Amino acid sequence: MKTRTRTLTAGTPLRVIVAFTLPLLIGNLFQQVYQFTDAAVVGRMVGVDALAAVGASGSLVFLLIGFTFGASTGLGIPVARAFGAGDMGAMRRHVALGALISVGIAVAITAIGTLLAEAMLVAMQTPPELMADATAFLRITFWAAPITMAFNYLAAVIRALGDSTTPLIFLVVSCVLNVALVVLFIGSFGLGVGGAALATAIAQLTSVIACLVLIALRMPQLRLARSDWRGLPGELGESLRSGMAMGFQMSVIAIGAIVLQYAINGLGSEAVAAVAASMRVDQVAVAPLASFGMALTTFVAQNRGANQLARIRVGVWQVSLLAWGVALLLGALIFFFGTPLVQVFIGDSAPHVVELAHLYLVINAALYPILASLFVLRNAVQGLGSSMVPTLAGFMELAFRAAAALLLVGPLGFVGVALAAPLAWIGALIPVTIAWFSWRSRLLREERCGPMAQADELGALATA
Repeated sequence: MKTRTRTLTAGTPLRVIVAFTLPLLIGNLFQQVYQFTDAAVVGRMVGVDALAAVGASGSLVFLLIGFTFGASTGLGIPVARAFGAGDMGAMRRHVALGALISVGIAVAITAIGTLLAEAMLVAMQTPPELMADATAFLRITFWAAPITMAFNYLAAVIRALGDSTTPLIFLVVSCVLNVALVVLFIGSFGLGVGGAALATAIAQLTSVIACLVLIALRMPQLRLARSDWRGLPGELGESLRSGMAMGFQMSVIAIGAIVLQYAINGLGSEAVAAVAASMRVDQVAVAPLASFGMALTTFVAQNRGANQLARIRVGVWQVSLLAWGVALLLGALIFFFGTPLVQVFIGDSAPHVVELAHLYLVINAALYPILASLFVLRNAVQGLGSSMVPTLAGFMELAFRAAAALLLVGPLGFVGVALAAPLAWIGALIPVTIAWFSWRSRLLREERCGPMAQADELGALATA
């Protein structure tokens, strides 16, 4: 298999970003498809309560496993910046440092998750009938945390070098294998919801092995020497700040989801099942917006390293326009086709659950343009090297989601649940928007102080 590492510092920004985004989008969609399949198989073969059990544990999975995704993306930013600057020595040192940090994160998540899984579910007042399945699902998921961390980190490093296609190939293989194993473990072996978590772990392990083999055979720039494991002064701090900031950002967001889940649990198992089903549909719908954000992180980081400042501003603006258009289209599709998609998980046996899920989807989909702006601007700021602002945005998201759970669910019931996510997006967008326009002014000042060639490039890009 040939790798496709490339610089994102040349060519029309929108064209380059879209080309880099497409494999990310396909990969995100495949990832959502196998989560979609997990939920459909569990809901149809095991029952609505089993689906609710997976949903009840979802916010805790997001809290710890989501940390691995955020941290991996953050650890890839210094790698992308060094690659954009053409400093291969610094790039390899950041890869090595990121690997060491990843090991520490994986060990901590496994220990915390497996020891506290049941206690956390009890603290969230998970309905008693869901406890056994939710605990089993959580523990297997946390045992597999090192596998998840390894796959996310390897994929982030490969993407940092401008190759979004190779991680896609491995992710597709993982998704197809996962679907087959879920049906086998649940349908044939009767392993229940634990079988779904086990299938995901085995599928991801296959992709981890494939990534390591590819790097050994086809990616010499990522083959690390002994000297690469000793970072220069300041490099460890840079990797730690970037990785831990984005990891904590994801976990802070997840704490808000846990508070909301606590409120949902108080509404009963039907409400829990409705959110579990609607979230699967919602995650598939927003995958294009998330993919634009992921692509922008690498694009901005590489161009910041190469000091191509005009490209950053133009690229963010062009992607913003495209993301808003896609968000409006997605909202319309959800409005018309959301209910049939929810019925894939539940069937016709629980009409009230379907009704609640449709309400959740319609309210969220109507406000997708806000989410599009959040994905674009937050990832652009992260790519520029800012770690504090995205973390602050995470705390704002936590505050707004928790406020909805504590203040709205009581008087409004399930409508308060449906409003929680859009309110959280608005809260997070406030500091991110302020930070982006501050960065934009800074970039303009740096451009004016730079060589005339950069000014010429800015004019050419603005009319591209």
